[in-house]
Amino acid sequence: MEGISDIRISSIDEMRPPRILKEPYINLYFKLTHKAPKKWCEDFNHLVAKGDYPVKIEPNNGLFIETWVRKPEEIVKALEGLKRAVSTCKEEYIARIHAEAKAAAQMGDALEDTGEQGRLNKIIAGLNFDE
Repeated sequence: MEGISDIRISSIDEMRPPRILKEPYINLYFKLTHKAPKKWCEDFNHLVAKGDYPVKIEPNNGLFIETWVRKPEEIVKALEGLKRAVSTCKEEYIARIHAEAKAAAQMGDALEDTGEQGRLNKIIAGLNFDE
């Protein structure tokens, strides 16, 4: 099963290879290893919003990172920056998921401390098994 930690840039989109055009830029479409969740894509777009060049991933598609550079020599630098951004976004997304799960578990524990279950838990915790 593929998860967030498996997401990385795997290649250039074979359907949209880079081309030298009249315009002073080269469009780049980097393909991810698998489709990213919508929330991860939104986080990624927010993370890269203030970069040197516009970068985005369509949250509904979640498979291609789109950007552009002015010269072919800038492609390697752009890829390295995108790889760092993907790695950072993965780490932040996973940390947030863990934090949300921990908060949910603590909320569940708090619910078990009230009512009949809470009373039962206190009785069990107070049992003395010494002779």
